[in-house]
Amino acid sequence: MKKTFLGLTIIILSVLSACTEKAAQFHIEGHIAGAKDSTLYLEALTLNDGVQTIDSAKLGEDGAFCFAYSDTTSCPEFYRLRIAGQVINLSVDSTETIGVEAKWPDMAFNYRTTGSGNCDTIRILSLKLADLERRIVEMSENRSYTLDERDLNIMKMLKEYKDTVKIWYIQNNYEKASSYYALFQMVNGMGIFDVENDASDVTWVGAVANSWSEHYPGSLRTQNLINIAMRGRRNTHKRVVELNVDNDKVKETGIIDMEFPDITGKGRRLSDLKGNVVLLDFTAYRANGSQERTIRMRSLYEKYHGRGLEIYQVSLDPDIHYWKTVSKNLPWVCVFCEEGPSSDIITIYQVQQLGTYFLIDRDNNLVSRAENITDLEKEIEKLL
Repeated sequence: MKKTFLGLTIIILSVLSACTEKAAQFHIEGHIAGAKDSTLYLEALTLNDGVQTIDSAKLGEDGAFCFAYSDTTSCPEFYRLRIAGQVINLSVDSTETIGVEAKWPDMAFNYRTTGSGNCDTIRILSLKLADLERRIVEMSENRSYTLDERDLNIMKMLKEYKDTVKIWYIQNNYEKASSYYALFQMVNGMGIFDVENDASDVTWVGAVANSWSEHYPGSLRTQNLINIAMRGRRNTHKRVVELNVDNDKVKETGIIDMEFPDITGKGRRLSDLKGNVVLLDFTAYRANGSQERTIRMRSLYEKYHGRGLEIYQVSLDPDIHYWKTVSKNLPWVCVFCEEGPSSDIITIYQVQQLGTYFLIDRDNNLVSRAENITDLEKEIEKLL
C-alpha cells in the first residue's frame, strides 16, 4: 500500500512540475477553446533574430497548455502565442505567470489575460488597431468620397488614434512594455508613429527611451530606443533639404538614381545594375503579408535571375536590427533607407504604400510601376 501511495505521489509531482521542468522563470498557461488537435506555438519577438520559436504544444479536447521558459534579459521581452495566422501578443517580465483564455478560430480578437497589466494593455491596443484597420479599409473602399477626401479622412483617423494612444496609454506609463509596443504598431506596412521623422512622435520616443534607461539600463531594447530617439532628434532639427535632380544625369541613366547601404554597410547604387532587368522594390519586412511577398519574390528570382533579373529592395523598416536579421538570408540586393518614409526618394518615386515595386529595363529605363502591372511574371518575361 505504501508503494502504491509513493508511486501516485511521484506521478502527481511529475504533473505539477510540467511547467517548471526547464527551470523556468516565467510561465504562460491557459486554454484555447475549440482548437483541438491544433499546434500552439510560443514564439519570441527578438530584436536581432526576428521571430524565434521557443516551444510548441498540440492541444487536446480542453485546449489546455502550459509553457515555461527562462528569460535572462534585464528588461521586459515580447512573445506571442500563435496558431496558424492567429497571434496573441504578450510582454513578459522574468518572473511572471500569465494566464491566457481564448477561443478559436478568432483567438487574436477573442481572448483575455490575467497576471499582467502590460499584457492586458497590449490586448486593448491590438483590438484598437484591428478596429482602426477595419475603418481604414471601409474608408478606402467608400466611393462616395473623392480620392483626396478618402486620404484626408484616413490621415485624420491615424492622427486621432495616435493622439489617443499617446495620452491614454503612453503618458505617465513610459517605463512599461505596453508603451514600447505602442510605439511600433503598424498599419498597412507603415508605422503609425513616425519614430524618426515626426518631431512630436520623436518626443514621445525620447520620453520612453529616458524611462527605459532609468529602469532597464544597458538592455538591448533600451539601447534600441536610445538609438532611434537620437536619429529622430537629428532628423527633426530644422533643416533645409536641397534636392538636386540633374536632368542630364537622368537622361544618361534613364532613372532617378539612388544609393543606400547593404547589410555590410557598403553603398549599393541602383544604376550599377544596368544591363539587367531590375525589379525595384520598396518594402517593410514587418508589414502584414511581407513573408508571403518575400516567398513570391524568391520564386521569381530563382526562376529568372539566370536570365538577367535582379532585385533591388529598399527597406523602410523603422528597426535596422530587424531588417538585418531578415535580409541577411535573401539572395538579391537588400538596402536600408534610414530616413524611412520621409526620404526624398520616396517622394520622387511617389511611393504611396508598401510594398510598391517598379520594373526597369536593361537600359535603365523605368518601364512601369505596380499599379499598372496585372501580371508581373509576364512583364518580366517581356523585358528579358
